[in-house]
Amino acid sequence: MTDDIKQLAPAGRLRGGVVTAPAASVFFATQDDKGPHGVTVDLLRFFAEQLALPLDLNIFPNSGEATDAVASGACDVAFMPRDAAREARLAFGPAYFIIQSTYLVLAGSTIRTVEQVNRQGVRIVAIANTTTMRSARRTAPLASVREVRSVDEMMQLAAAGESDAFALSHDSLAPLLARLPGARILPGGFQQTGISVAVPPARPNALALVSGLLEEAKRNGVVRRALDVAGFADAEIAP
Repeated sequence: MTDDIKQLAPAGRLRGGVVTAPAASVFFATQDDKGPHGVTVDLLRFFAEQLALPLDLNIFPNSGEATDAVASGACDVAFMPRDAAREARLAFGPAYFIIQSTYLVLAGSTIRTVEQVNRQGVRIVAIANTTTMRSARRTAPLASVREVRSVDEMMQLAAAGESDAFALSHDSLAPLLARLPGARILPGGFQQTGISVAVPPARPNALALVSGLLEEAKRNGVVRRALDVAGFADAEIAP
């Protein structure tokens, strides 16, 4: 085992973080009796194969908890949306996709634009400790923001009609529309950021290693195949 691989995977196994949700997205994986499935799972498997390491997948309900695990060294690598708060805690490499965060509103809502969410009395639901949550608070300071732990909890509130706007990336909201008759995704967005590879801080060789692996996966078709298999054939790979 090379020194670079030892820095990346000090336990001798690649411990990868995966975030799951009820419906697959370009970022979220899903889970069944056979385990997790999705774009990030396929990319971590590619990493492990290239490194000739066993892969351990650690499952999280949100990217904030994945961030905590990577920052503490409990996970060696994960993919997640990037922002300044996370850059202060993790070392980031390239992105494989650029997300746009927006809102889902329920049937009968009078909210038509992202800008109209920023009003007194509007209730936003967002996933705790995520880039989307932080951006929603920043761009809609007049509204209230309720933080939940998972997309499952968000969907429960949406089904009960207990809030006005539900914040996620556009690709993550689209598969949820079928579960909420009459719901709409607002055009445009309030945040754009990359879903990037991340490792614990102060591991420069590990960062260079995973960055090179992701760029290779973008070049050789691994990212394209992962997106296609997950049902996102129209998703554009980040440059």
